[in-house]
Amino acid sequence: MTTYVITVPGTFLTDVDDAARSKLAGKLASHHTDLSETEDVELLTVHEGGTFSVRLEVEASDRAAAEDSAVRLLAGALAELGLTEKEAPLGPPAVTGVDGES
Repeated sequence: MTTYVITVPGTFLTDVDDAARSKLAGKLASHHTDLSETEDVELLTVHEGGTFSVRLEVEASDRAAAEDSAVRLLAGALAELGLTEKEAPLGPPAVTGVDGES
């Protein structure tokens, strides 16, 4: 298995306050560990206009599986916060880091 850092962009189309953002980061924190810290990337970055990027570490056999896993993790965390796909649509994921065989 290989560890990938996957960046998933999205847009909050509804107001998401700091408390909700903190909860989201907390739900995803276990997927932001050594590789992410070495690469010096933030777990959650929110920009003006509600656009955001989430960077998650996932273990997978290949790039496509890693991207799918990251999107599922993020979509699940957003759903747990009560945000629907229409309220926080996600963009295409991208591999932004790779750590060989683990």
